[in-house]
Amino acid sequence: MAALLGDSGAFGGLLYVLPPGGDALWLVMVAGIPQEFAAPWRRVALTDPMPVADAVHERRLVWIAGQEDMTRRYPRPALVLPYDFTLSAAPVASGTALQGGLVLLLPGERPPQPSTQERDIIETGCRRLGTLLQQAADRDDPLLSAGRPRTLPPPAGPAASSAEEAAASAFADRLPGGSCGLDINGRITFITRAGADLVGADRADLVGSLPWEVLPWTDVPQVEDRYRAALVSRRPQAFTVLRPPDVWLDFELYPDASGISVRIARGDPSGDAPPPRSVAAAGPSRASVLYHLMHLAATLTEAAGVQDVVEQTADQLLPALGAQGMVLMAAEDGRLRVLGHRGYRARLVDRFDAVPLSSDIPGSKVLTTGVPDFFADFAGLRRAYPLTVHEDGMASWAFLPLIASGRPIGSLLLAYSRPRLFPPAERAVLTSLAGLVGQALDRARLYDAKHRLARRLQSDLLPRAAPGRRSEGRRPLSARCPGPGHRRRLLRPDPPRRAHRRRHHRRRAGSQRGRRGAHGAGPHRRPRPRHRGRLPRPRAGRRQPSAHRPGPRPVTSCVYVHLDLATHRAGLATAGHPPPLLRHADGRTELIDVPPGLLLGIAPDVLYPTREFPLPPGCVLALYTDGLVEAPGVDLDDATAALAGLLEDTDPTDLDAMADALMRHAPSPDDDIALLLIGIGE
Repeated sequence: MAALLGDSGAFGGLLYVLPPGGDALWLVMVAGIPQEFAAPWRRVALTDPMPVADAVHERRLVWIAGQEDMTRRYPRPALVLPYDFTLSAAPVASGTALQGGLVLLLPGERPPQPSTQERDIIETGCRRLGTLLQQAADRDDPLLSAGRPRTLPPPAGPAASSAEEAAASAFADRLPGGSCGLDINGRITFITRAGADLVGADRADLVGSLPWEVLPWTDVPQVEDRYRAALVSRRPQAFTVLRPPDVWLDFELYPDASGISVRIARGDPSGDAPPPRSVAAAGPSRASVLYHLMHLAATLTEAAGVQDVVEQTADQLLPALGAQGMVLMAAEDGRLRVLGHRGYRARLVDRFDAVPLSSDIPGSKVLTTGVPDFFADFAGLRRAYPLTVHEDGMASWAFLPLIASGRPIGSLLLAYSRPRLFPPAERAVLTSLAGLVGQALDRARLYDAKHRLARRLQSDLLPRAAPGRRSEGRRPLSARCPGPGHRRRLLRPDPPRRAHRRRHHRRRAGSQRGRRGAHGAGPHRRPRPRHRGRLPRPRAGRRQPSAHRPGPRPVTSCVYVHLDLATHRAGLATAGHPPPLLRHADGRTELIDVPPGLLLGIAPDVLYPTREFPLPPGCVLALYTDGLVEAPGVDLDDATAALAGLLEDTDPTDLDAMADALMRHAPSPDDDIALLLIGIGE
């Protein structure tokens, strides 16, 4: 990896591995930047909107030419790293087997595309890394574990004699003002006497420390932000800060691959200079907290369900806060419900899942009062919860409330393997972070509830198995009906839809189209409605009662079909649902069009138009949800006509193959799609 950095001109890199059969990349090596910078991205799901995820998932090189390009294409990392740098992400493979991904960081902005030479260097280096990763996997190298990633040391500079070192130190001391050196991790490696005098501290206390740890007045976002900007952009940075009570200091930062050189001089106050700090820093620095806070906020906005919230919270908070364990909990029906955990043995956590809530359970007070609890040692935890047994091996614990809409909806346990004092500033930070998690959890639980409702509607309203009809618990679903003697009522529900999608349901879909759908080989034959009074339901003008209960209710579309197999006829009514398609035995396909009624759930008593139509032997009736034809920028009539054409071209004797062919036609495979095929026998 060091050779690839040198050949490509990159100042930093991140190497990820993809475990066999895994769905996420794990960071195993960091070069050129502090590990703390990469902490938010130690685990990257293949579905995350991140350059390395796209590179691996799509097996292509991703090139981000600068800050503007990053902001436009990948807003999440751009929010956390708003600096000028170029990024390249590429898959790492051994032959055809994916091994992981590589991210390279290059200084400044570059052309929109890499040069041929740059592309060749990156791809050749990734192939070499793929071979090395495969060899490491064959010998079970711990490098490939999901633990703390390794740090590649910076390139060594030229060796200097003791005389040269003394001369360099004297040279620096003679310059006006002061100066110091920082390593890649921000720690002070050297400071002149004048520099120590300017910052008001002893040289022995400064060397080996982070400035914002030993100089409380530098623990402000501006200072660490400029330090990050210098490392990531590899460009000089400057800022002014107040050393209490009244000394203003100018700092100039000059970065390279080995660290940062800093010049210090007396300066004048500036309008954007931060106020002084009068207390010592405790816990993570303020800038570090803001860094992770922004990343967590950006990540949680994309969480689609409760498990997403669990994974993102663990991925972001544990490395950022130095915690070793996490449990996400909620109260449900008087019981403790464990929603997810990280860093704990499953056997230990499972013992607490679904147990009745009581004052003996650690952290139970947080669930009911919304007030956080902090325990610096087990003795304090034991005093609050006398029946507690020390089983988890941790030294300190923080129980944080998850608040949404002003009420506690759960709690977050953070556990530390080393003693932690939790001073007031850190308690405020942890509580704020938990607030973000609480809001995301509330949204995620609503998302999961809607998802379960949609699945339940689709499952419960599908036709049950009956003599002569085959019905499978699969999607797509197909069924075949035999000859006379059977009557069936079928309902095909659509899951609750967003309001902006319902506009398609409320208009008549299926104007005159070509016989071959999109191929335009002749008009559909649309028989006029004939009402012979042979069908008991639905009758023309019959009111179809909707589900009606006080308070909020779901809104969904539905198609209702009554089959009279004795007479080979059917009746149809729709509640804002896409119209069915009928494929005749000769391949001709027609749209069974009927003016759609209101969506179910809008009004308690609605008059639904109906239509009767023949079901000749050998025909196939197709009922489907709008996900099979609807896509942004695609005319719904055109999409329905194309589906009709595809239905004509498939074999009606094999409903499974027909269903698979129609499902492959879907413009958006990730959408909610359901399909019911009904074959009519002789």
